[in-house]
Amino acid sequence: MDTELTGLSLVQAAEFIKSGKISPLELTLAHLERIEALNSQLNCFITITAESALQHARQAEQETRRGQTMDGKPLGPLHGIPVVVKDLYETRGVRTTHGSRFYSAYVPETDAVAVAKLLAAGAILLGKTNMHEIALGVTNVNPHFGLCRNPWALESISGGSSGGSAVALAAGLGLGALGSDTGGSIRIPSSLCGVVGMKPTYGRVSLRGVIPLSWNLDHAGPMARGVQDAAVLLQVIAGYDPQDPYSAQQPVEDYREHLQEGVRGWRIALAEDDYFNQADAEVLQAVQEAARVFENHGGQVVRVPFPGAREAALANSQMVTSDGAAFHHARLQSQPDDFGADVLERLRNGAALPIQDYIFARRTQSLMRWQFEQFFTGHDLLLMPTTPVPAPPISGPNAVEQARLLTRFTAPFNLTGLPAISLPCGFTSQGLPIGLQIVGRSWAEARLLQAAHAYEQASKWHLRAPTL
Repeated sequence: MDTELTGLSLVQAAEFIKSGKISPLELTLAHLERIEALNSQLNCFITITAESALQHARQAEQETRRGQTMDGKPLGPLHGIPVVVKDLYETRGVRTTHGSRFYSAYVPETDAVAVAKLLAAGAILLGKTNMHEIALGVTNVNPHFGLCRNPWALESISGGSSGGSAVALAAGLGLGALGSDTGGSIRIPSSLCGVVGMKPTYGRVSLRGVIPLSWNLDHAGPMARGVQDAAVLLQVIAGYDPQDPYSAQQPVEDYREHLQEGVRGWRIALAEDDYFNQADAEVLQAVQEAARVFENHGGQVVRVPFPGAREAALANSQMVTSDGAAFHHARLQSQPDDFGADVLERLRNGAALPIQDYIFARRTQSLMRWQFEQFFTGHDLLLMPTTPVPAPPISGPNAVEQARLLTRFTAPFNLTGLPAISLPCGFTSQGLPIGLQIVGRSWAEARLLQAAHAYEQASKWHLRAPTL
């Protein structure tokens, strides 16, 4: 396996293709070879699109020599870059299973908008990644397509529901990925697998062609091995979609323009109260050290309590399961046994939620949005752990209890729709990744990426790779 090619960053690979140092075909072949060698133990793909990937790589190679696409357009920012996509994004001519028995033979006729944008930018699709069934869970133990293993510790979960995308990135099986996030499903696996995952502001990326879990809470976003790579991906997929009722007509900034400018003079809050301090000691220590890095680079870090986070996480959970039960109502009524046991239980709980509880959850959503709007008038960023624990074991006496903790710090920001990013900030004594979560005000993805990049360059945790 050519690990020099699969170990490149997305930005490095794009530059090498542009300069002629490497070709799209050899880059794609290197990734497909690594997928063939490693996927049997990781199980991070549901469908591998090797034949079409090679076909598109050969075309990209011809276009590189021409200096333009076959139809005369300039080469895109992802020209010849191999990527992977979570298997709830519709892909034309490629089955989209949603991690579910119900969709196991579903072959869409069109691409999801975000996928179409990736392909238009020159990306090469390597395959569709494994996920927690219907995106309703955070372990990626899928009863229909098998469990997805963490490349840092094969007996630990990858996190979910975008676990396959995170594992593929961490293991060098793709240079960029798409995930979705309804309660933490981009950020949780990114944290547990040591990669970067961003949930943009609700409405920033089109959801058209993304099979829903919750119309109110779903977010589409990029995943990568570094912040700069995530910025490039977000630049491609962000923007208003007039045919998506959940899309917002907000201007899209240049996400790389100010990436190198740091955080000097910024007022940065570190969440610290009884709720946020209920976390593994090594996780808390890593986040405290991350806060000191921001201080050392000119940021003013203040420790703040944040009342209401517990209620926000609960409200998000109630809305996710109830919305999911609504979307899957007919299947839940006619073929309940075709759901996995854990997902079926959650859907039934959601269907049984009293209407007054759902109404109070929506009220909590409104209050928390207002509360954070006020908060960010006086702060630039909010720091906290992404997950309170590192990757729990797949099985064992504490596996279920540990997995239940994973949405504790992520779910409140689905409820509010605020942008949030997870990036590596250390490793436990057992060698498991720890994630730092940074949250910003609505539509401030550029500043969020700028802060994350400043930390990443100062820490270098993202340069570590699992031994496989």
